[in-house]
Amino acid sequence: MSVSSIAPRAAVQWRAGNAAQAIERITPREVAVGLSFDGRPHTVLMATPEDLQDLALGFVVTEGVAPASEVMAITLKEEAQGVLVDLAFAPGALARKARPRNLEGRSSCGLCGVQRLADAVRPLPTVGAGARVRHEAIPLALASLEEQQALGRLTRATHAAAFFTPEAELVLVREDVGRHNALDKLAGAMARQGIDAGSGFVVVTSRCSFEMVEKTARMGCPILIAVSAPTDLAIAKAQEAGITLVALARTDGHAVFAGGERLIETQPEPA
Repeated sequence: MSVSSIAPRAAVQWRAGNAAQAIERITPREVAVGLSFDGRPHTVLMATPEDLQDLALGFVVTEGVAPASEVMAITLKEEAQGVLVDLAFAPGALARKARPRNLEGRSSCGLCGVQRLADAVRPLPTVGAGARVRHEAIPLALASLEEQQALGRLTRATHAAAFFTPEAELVLVREDVGRHNALDKLAGAMARQGIDAGSGFVVVTSRCSFEMVEKTARMGCPILIAVSAPTDLAIAKAQEAGITLVALARTDGHAVFAGGERLIETQPEPA
């Protein structure tokens, strides 16, 4: 976590039965991040100004714009209004298939500015068989992720997305004020480091809307674990993509909504 990701703010705290008290609260910064492709503006995201190369590359992957291998360079330029991030694609690469947008993408929304219904809910690729995971690995992963959420612990105002091995070993974690941004940052970081998304599972600390399932599918990850509840469309899209969707994940249990065949039941010890 960098200093540029946080900012102290004054507040007045009120508690029943006590006098009002002046406090200082550490808040996560949220800035405008303009994404352009080969110098052509595409969209503006509201995001935490950290790991922006991961965010840009992850956006390209999870939006189905192009595979990570076609991105030749990512450049950042700070402006008074925010940060400009340009992605340069390989000459002769396939035509870009980014969904056209005419508004900024807010941190709470993964589809802001998409103009057509057909662009909002698109067919998903089917993920491969991928890893299998024991039920007991899920609470272990949740506990490990909580320990690694440095920005979240400090501000209590951010989301996290993380990738784990089937044995619940933490591989990578990314944080952002936006749940979609956190997952895009994770996708980009994994692509840059050459991590096979089919070799483990993703955990997100947010609710599970269908866009989170879509991004996970385009990453090629077969298992998505969410702390909060899924929407009906998220479940339907997980079934379409062959994704194992686990939600309402807690240290004492979780609910399986799709793809339960990848979760391994622990056999009781012989008497």
